[in-house]
Amino acid sequence: MTDSEALRRAQAVRRFNRFYTRLIGALHEHLAHSTFSLTEVRVLHELSRGREQTASVLGRALGLDSGYLSRLLTNFERRNLITRRPSETDARQSLIALTDNGHAAYAPLDAAASQEVLDLLGRLTAGSQEQLIAAMNIVERLLGDKPRPDTAELRAPRPGECGWLVHRQAQWFAAQYGWDESFEGLLARVVADYTQRNDTVRERCIVADQHGMVAGAVCVVAVSTTVAGLRLLWVEPDLQRLGIGTRLIAEATRFARRAGYTRLTLTTASALEEPRRLCKRAGFELVSAAPERRFGKDLIVERWELGL
Repeated sequence: MTDSEALRRAQAVRRFNRFYTRLIGALHEHLAHSTFSLTEVRVLHELSRGREQTASVLGRALGLDSGYLSRLLTNFERRNLITRRPSETDARQSLIALTDNGHAAYAPLDAAASQEVLDLLGRLTAGSQEQLIAAMNIVERLLGDKPRPDTAELRAPRPGECGWLVHRQAQWFAAQYGWDESFEGLLARVVADYTQRNDTVRERCIVADQHGMVAGAVCVVAVSTTVAGLRLLWVEPDLQRLGIGTRLIAEATRFARRAGYTRLTLTTASALEEPRRLCKRAGFELVSAAPERRFGKDLIVERWELGL
């Protein structure tokens, strides 16, 4: 990446940060009329979720200085908003919870905040609301802690998602490996053939959904009466090695067995570490490897097979 490109991206993040800071300030305008600061409301919100927490856990979750948080909690305790009791596992720690007064104090603030967000979303169509939420989920996923593997749900694709897989993979492989538009054409043909055949008994596309977003996918398509092929195998790069790809291949393998196939195949390139790793883990064997000119590049094309 050039220095100018890095600077452009940094400026874009700063621009969004300024916009979002102004938006958050407008959303929390009602706090100016309450006796609580925004930080105090954040602490009340975290405690309102129903589980007791230590001050250290609370501070880490909210990114608060321990000294500042200690003073804030002392003030809450003086106002009978929280209770503290010794931890049964660590005598040095106290477990903090909201009192009935604390819940009563937080309830109107929570209701007002929810209404402000509903008013904001009300300006948008349902489709735009979903687009906004998806974008926010992406920001949270990329900048936050890595999600747990068990948060991914396997399901059928929704309208538009097969086309999205073509777009996403064509975009990523062009940026990462310099593959040309012929790769996008190949993906598009796979999707077109799969959707037009609409053979739900012999073919299936499986999507890994994480908080409403496509985290990965794979399609099982008929090659012959006894052989099925895995196509469009994909796991978002920042979510790889979390078990999502393993789950997708395992589900695809179960479907292929139920459909009566005796062999499952996958074609990939030797330079692609992730699909090769997933094939090895699932028990596939490398049956051939040959140099080919594909997608504007000289590749070693590999064929992997699994006996069912």
